[in-house]
Amino acid sequence: MYDYIVVGAGAAGAAAAWRFAQHGAKVLCVDRGSELDRSKYPTTQSNWELLKQTEFSPVASTRGNEADYPVDDSESPIAICNYNAVGGSTILYSGHYPRFLRSDFKLASDEQVGVDWPLEYDELLPYFELNESEMAMSGLPGDPYFPEIEQALPPVPLGKIGERLAEGFNQLSWHWWPSFAAISTRSRGERSHCINLGPCNVGCPQEAKSSVDITYLHKARSYDFQLESNFAVARVLTEDNKAVGVEGYNSEGEIERFLGKNVVLASSAVGTPRILLNSKNDDYPNGLANSSGLVGKNLMIHPLGYVEGVFDEYLETDIGPQGCMLYSLEFYRNEESQHQLGYMMHALRGAGAVEVAKSALSRRKLRFGEDLYNDFSSFYGRQAVIAIICEDLPETKNLVELDPDNCDRFGVPGVKVSYELSDNTKKMMVHGMGRAREVMAAAGAKKSYAHGPVRNTGWHIMGTCKMGSAPNNSVVDAKGKCHDVDGLYVVDSSVFPTSSCVNPANTIQTVALYLADRIHESN
Repeated sequence: MYDYIVVGAGAAGAAAAWRFAQHGAKVLCVDRGSELDRSKYPTTQSNWELLKQTEFSPVASTRGNEADYPVDDSESPIAICNYNAVGGSTILYSGHYPRFLRSDFKLASDEQVGVDWPLEYDELLPYFELNESEMAMSGLPGDPYFPEIEQALPPVPLGKIGERLAEGFNQLSWHWWPSFAAISTRSRGERSHCINLGPCNVGCPQEAKSSVDITYLHKARSYDFQLESNFAVARVLTEDNKAVGVEGYNSEGEIERFLGKNVVLASSAVGTPRILLNSKNDDYPNGLANSSGLVGKNLMIHPLGYVEGVFDEYLETDIGPQGCMLYSLEFYRNEESQHQLGYMMHALRGAGAVEVAKSALSRRKLRFGEDLYNDFSSFYGRQAVIAIICEDLPETKNLVELDPDNCDRFGVPGVKVSYELSDNTKKMMVHGMGRAREVMAAAGAKKSYAHGPVRNTGWHIMGTCKMGSAPNNSVVDAKGKCHDVDGLYVVDSSVFPTSSCVNPANTIQTVALYLADRIHESN
């Protein structure tokens, strides 16, 4: 009998499982994916850009790995991006690692929009510090938007392109700051320091990027902790209004059950509602923890606008972590704009050779024949991107629901995603792309291209099991406990009431650590 069964070995699940085990509990962590061999990550092979589009693609609806379940996101302009493996999406994420800001937790009180979180930023502060230490966060303390950050490893170098973009921001007198990153810029134990290889989004064989398989899960093994990979949870088991375990399928397709005193869901804001809805029974005909009818609703994705600048000179945009360079919160809030809330401007380095060539070809800028190499060279190493990450407000019409017509290989229904951009988001994105083009011009780009929303960018999925104080308008309480079922908890980004406009990974893990302590205190 386990004290805690944690479902999901990704960002949140790994952090929570480690914390439970650290407290002396007997912990089982299960994941439908396998443990990966880092020596076989794509960048150890010459065809890494092909692998990035196939088995290491983040796009759930097209990847089709054995561990995946069907995700129909055809009714969304933004594709769901995640990864099913031990380590979850931290295997493929860029490692950009800001915190949510203090004011993000009080939108309704301070700005009369959205909702307030049922917990305070100051309650999370020691857990931010703990998480940033465990995940080897690099960055530069001193950003006025994050005055509480006092310690970090040295930042990832800006490189030539970062310095050029910074000059553009300076000319406009707009805020910018070197990225906070879950990337170790110093060697730590068996882990190498970052060598600026670049393609962090297909895994880091050097172990410089902090995926949770080499951080929280590695440390959890020192305690009473068991990891069961290749186990696809189909449903949560209940008796007398209490969660008592999970049922699922092993790699051979055989049904197995694990029993525990508490079940903790951490399978992402798509996977967690899928499990709850698939756990319906005679006592819970609409799915577990769903008396409010909100399981799967209030999906937030962070719609992303894209502005690419092309420069006359080679600026080494192919060198260094693609997603960790610099960011700007100049328009995090802007009273003069026509939209509510705001966005982050997130600078990205250029892509790999194949991706650059395909992009140039699609724009009719790549001619075959004697001009091929000159055309290619006019783009490669000369491109940079500013992504406009828009704060997404919770709306019940944006949702994840079961799709019984599309089942995984075990016959368990997949999910269908319905999502549309609000008018507010559209205005925000247009505003942001316009400002990003100003930065590119000020930085000396000869051309810029803009479009949005970008489809394959739905990394930041949140909100489908809302946290709140009342059972009629939320799924879990401020301690992560499901209102309707004893012994059942959610600790991943599903519980987020609002989404901020910054990458959520740091806050996801921080909230998971905080909730793990509250859960353990109550048991």
